[in-house]
Amino acid sequence: MSAEAMMIDETGMGQECRVESLPMGAQLVYLAEGGANVIYRIVSIKSSAHGSKNGSYSVPAEFKGKLLRLRKDTSSGIAYQEIARNFDRTIRPLFNPEELVDQELVKLPKGLVQQCNEQLHAAELNGRRPKRRHGVYLSVTEPFGLLITDMTVFENPGMILAELKPKWLLQSPSAPATGRRCRTCALREMKNHEARRAGKSEDRSFCPLDLVSERFENVLRATKYVKGCKDQMRLATVLYRNPTLQKLLSHQKATRDVGLYGPPAQSREKSLAMTLRDCTMFIKMPLDDLGAVEIRLGDLDLKTGAGGKAQYWHDLEKQLIDQGWYMGCKGCSATSECALHVRGSQSSI
Repeated sequence: MSAEAMMIDETGMGQECRVESLPMGAQLVYLAEGGANVIYRIVSIKSSAHGSKNGSYSVPAEFKGKLLRLRKDTSSGIAYQEIARNFDRTIRPLFNPEELVDQELVKLPKGLVQQCNEQLHAAELNGRRPKRRHGVYLSVTEPFGLLITDMTVFENPGMILAELKPKWLLQSPSAPATGRRCRTCALREMKNHEARRAGKSEDRSFCPLDLVSERFENVLRATKYVKGCKDQMRLATVLYRNPTLQKLLSHQKATRDVGLYGPPAQSREKSLAMTLRDCTMFIKMPLDDLGAVEIRLGDLDLKTGAGGKAQYWHDLEKQLIDQGWYMGCKGCSATSECALHVRGSQSSI
């Protein structure tokens, strides 16, 4: 079945397009959630031999390789029609189809969201939902879901999945010229300083500049902080001069007017620039060295400066500069994974 949906283009003219409908009675299994969305797997329930309702499940053929993303009811939530339109017009042209976690609008059957919200509430009561996500549920006014590429290794035990955030692959243009921290490492050290003062654990991670280094040993150094793959040498070989990573770097260079400079924070140009600096790279690899490696970029919803976000971007950059985090100030850790710090230490020997 399919449903007619009216898509509105930037000129305000309506454009008819056919949007597939999720079938009535679709069964969903909760996988994960973030601040704005919940991810589900669409399944067929198989009853157990004893007639129990808690049997195993499989994925229907038409939904193999896809997950369902549903939107939460938040003040900053953006309608999925707009998200899909921005993705098609702004993000999709920048990459090859096989480089992206794809997304496709799907019409939701009546009652599905309410059923999911009941399950989320029940999960809070039995402790299965993360406490920090309690109290926020799916939007009952959003008529669509998004079918996205499944980058999990479900039903594929011969694969492993590594996941990382490339973030800022080059320095912020408004950072001090003599800075000893890149933008990502400066922000991490500022947050770690705040964590230490609050008695919380610190975050350790790689320097994004190492990911796109021309020196293999620098890429290898970064891989020890990548989740999902213990074979650092193999992962570094995949990432070294990787075409998708290099393409992301080139797009970040092309949208270089960030930090305190460039177009207005509310502009589409600034939105794209910040979106390209906050995506996720998924790397699906076979356990052996025989199969193909699949690499896709996700979390590419076009960011907006609305709701105070634009001011936050500006104030954060100013704080990193004024408080010396780019320079490696007193509050910084004595050791740092930042490529600028490492190179500076080596040059002073």
